[in-house]
Amino acid sequence: MKLLSIITICFAALCLAGRTHAQTFADVQPIFLSRCAPCHRPGEAAPFPLITYEDVAKRARFIKQVIQTGYMPPWRADTHYRDFANNRSLSRVERDALVKWIDAGAPRGAATQANIPEGTAYSRRPDLTLTIDSPFLVPGDDAERFLVFKLPYELPADRNIEAVEFYCNNKKIIHHINYGFYAVPDSTIDIKGGRPYIDSEDPASRQVEYDGLKKNFVYYTGWIPGASYERYPTGFGWTLPKRGVVLLTVHYSAIGADEHSVVGVNLFFTSKPILRPIQIISLGSGGVGENDIMPPLLIPAGQVDTFNLSVRTQQDQSILYIWPHMHYLGKEFTAWAETPRGDTIPLVHIPRWDFRWQELYRLDRMVRLPAGSVVHIRGVYDNTDGNPFNPFHPPRLVVSTGEMTSTNEMMTLMLLYTPSTPEDK
Repeated sequence: MKLLSIITICFAALCLAGRTHAQTFADVQPIFLSRCAPCHRPGEAAPFPLITYEDVAKRARFIKQVIQTGYMPPWRADTHYRDFANNRSLSRVERDALVKWIDAGAPRGAATQANIPEGTAYSRRPDLTLTIDSPFLVPGDDAERFLVFKLPYELPADRNIEAVEFYCNNKKIIHHINYGFYAVPDSTIDIKGGRPYIDSEDPASRQVEYDGLKKNFVYYTGWIPGASYERYPTGFGWTLPKRGVVLLTVHYSAIGADEHSVVGVNLFFTSKPILRPIQIISLGSGGVGENDIMPPLLIPAGQVDTFNLSVRTQQDQSILYIWPHMHYLGKEFTAWAETPRGDTIPLVHIPRWDFRWQELYRLDRMVRLPAGSVVHIRGVYDNTDGNPFNPFHPPRLVVSTGEMTSTNEMMTLMLLYTPSTPEDK
């Protein structure tokens, strides 16, 4: 009898241990913070935040709908072709947990406080933030604009960089930005004087004034809708010189109402030495092989056309990030490489291109391209009335003129890489 009682008690304890507790917001909030909040937070491109219980609960049914259809979180890369470390799509377990919590009435439970650094999606606050001195007024006259802002800085010493992030108070009005870092070691050159920005579309204010600051190039990167930050493994990165400028080329979208814009960069330092320097190469429109796209990037009205580019690598490269880019007529983007031995290496496939949701795709491990490999890019463009993103109705001839206005087109692949070592596989 005594033994039976012990067995009964143990069985009941095991049953209780295996029973899952009712989910509250504390259980699902980490999913919202990791998958949704990078875009759904103040200053980002998404229309509302998804951080607190109040943010989420009032949209619970809508959230259930968009996650069950796969519309959110947005992730356009084909993970069967190649998956990436920054894949923000929900796993089945995460999706089921959110749906179960919503179906249970979205119970609040114990109050939680999200620890999110303000002004960044990175895991900690930036060590240095450089921004323009005052907000720039973007007129609501339905015209695209290209501005080059100068951000001068002086530090006590050079700094090694483990991550870099575009800073903006209002990303909804940004088409894209590119920014370069330049060392200006000559103290006789005034980096703080002159105009704080120039209008690259104004013939009277071409970039002659800034050309003298570009003699010592350090690093170059950018931001596109949907992207977050750029970070590197330990021992990888680049070095920010102690004195220099950042030149941000900002492409403002055409908007119908005045908006104020503050742009800049967040920089995250590391005390670890940089053993593997990061570099970037741009292939296609605006880069290497621009004139070799076949056929030339001219898309007649009413047609769906395919264009190809092949570029041979000149050195052994180990790829960390892959950055494809097209505009509104883009329909499908594919990139792969063929090595001198005849191996085929998938790089990225976007089966349903959507300009609103792009990304700097971070590889979970480096991809090595031996010297002499051929990188192939294939872009499909839809210039018909059936394309809901077509900026022209009825459609008209769209060309690639070397300019970056969104009504022109681009077919670009940027690769962030480091020169390979014998240890890279």
